[in-house]
This record gives sequence, structure tokens and C-alpha cells, in this order.
Amino acid sequence: MGWKLLAFEELTNLELYHILKARTDVFVVEQNCPYFEVDGKDPYCLHLFHELDGEIAAYLRIVPAGVSYPEPSLGRVLVNKEYRGKGMAKELLTQALAFIREEWQVTAVKIQAQAYLREFYGSFGFRPVSEVYMEDNIPHLDMLLQVER
Repeated sequence: MGWKLLAFEELTNLELYHILKARTDVFVVEQNCPYFEVDGKDPYCLHLFHELDGEIAAYLRIVPAGVSYPEPSLGRVLVNKEYRGKGMAKELLTQALAFIREEWQVTAVKIQAQAYLREFYGSFGFRPVSEVYMEDNIPHLDMLLQVER
């Protein structure tokens, strides 16, 4: 298929199923981390994803301001393990941040990142705004990107 950016109500049942399966495969099964994957935020978010061969290769949700933080946020960022190492994560973040810069009048984007991804997010301009802390038994930190306008 290719890249899609859709509001929750625009997702087909099959697209939503594939998204939830990919998120569960990565965040619950692969990372051995039981947590509430379906958290009630999806209906408010935009969903950016790339489908290949009938499955989600890369995905994230763009969370509007006021849902997770006062700033807009990116969440549930994933690349299916079969597609890692091919630049999809960089393309995914680039597209999401381009949308936020072009479509929303914001001054910052806040994320909760797994600590091992600090340098990856730092390459996009995100800077740590918290110490490392444990969330679902995985080290995380909050990071902020000041949006250039």
C-alpha cells in the first residue's frame, strides 16, 4: 500500500485490527510487557502507518494537545521487527513532525520515550526534560521538541 494518515473514524475495521495487532505484537508480546494497550486515546488521535504485504510495517499515533500532555505528542511508535534497519522509523517520524509543523499551530511536541531511543529522538531535536524513570518495567524519559515556525 504505502503511507496513510487517518483519523480514527476513517480507519477501516481491518486497518484498526492490523494496527492493534502490530502494537500488541511489539509492546506487549515482544517487549514482554503486559499493560493496557487500548487506553482510550485512539479515537482522538491521527494514525500514521505504512502497510506492506497486508501488515503494518511502521506506525505511530499523533496525539493532539490536551490528550496526554498540554502539548501534542507522538505515541505507540513502532516498526515491525521484519522491517527494522531500513530507515522506516526515520521516515515515520519525519512525516509525523512535518504534519504537526504544517497543520497545527504549536510551539512544542512532547513524547514519552523508551530511554534506549534517546539518541534516535535527539536526532530530530527532542531534548530530555525528565530523568529516566520506570514505566511498565521499561526505562523511559520525557522529551520535548521546540517546534520551529
